[in-house]
Amino acid sequence: MDVARKLESYTIEDIYALPDGERAELIDGKIYYMAPPSTRHQRLLNFINTEINLYIRENKGECEVFPAPFAVYLNKDDKNYVEPDISVICDKDKITDKGCNGAPDWIVEIISPGNKEMDYFKKLFKYQAVGVREYWIVDPTKEIVMVYRFEKETMEEYSFGEDVPVGIYEGFLIKVQ
Repeated sequence: MDVARKLESYTIEDIYALPDGERAELIDGKIYYMAPPSTRHQRLLNFINTEINLYIRENKGECEVFPAPFAVYLNKDDKNYVEPDISVICDKDKITDKGCNGAPDWIVEIISPGNKEMDYFKKLFKYQAVGVREYWIVDPTKEIVMVYRFEKETMEEYSFGEDVPVGIYEGFLIKVQ
């Protein structure tokens, strides 16, 4: 392999230059292409997104919820761009017409067969490093929800059908099915 190619680093401009319909994320200058989501993935996304929106509306919350595709610029550099399945942002100053500048408060990622390593490892460590407060990994194959509360340095695992407490909202439970 050519050494220059091996060391090549991409930027957000490379993401913007992708052909229409092609989606990818950028972590530390490396591009990760995204496959189209399955129907089950979309059903889970729609359900969780709706539950969060209803809770915020009913409790007159300040946070906003954005389902994918929604751009999140994790750092102040041009080497990190992700599209979490669900982003909950409580600091309105982070929200622009282009997306979110900085870490959302809560991110939910729904595992697809081709993105397990990304969500369980690369994004987990990246989200923790940039200040995401809570990170959920929803795994439809294993029917589990991994909940990382970075502020409290805890990780809990829940099965589908169990009430999953939301760390950023005391008393808010979601039963993923």
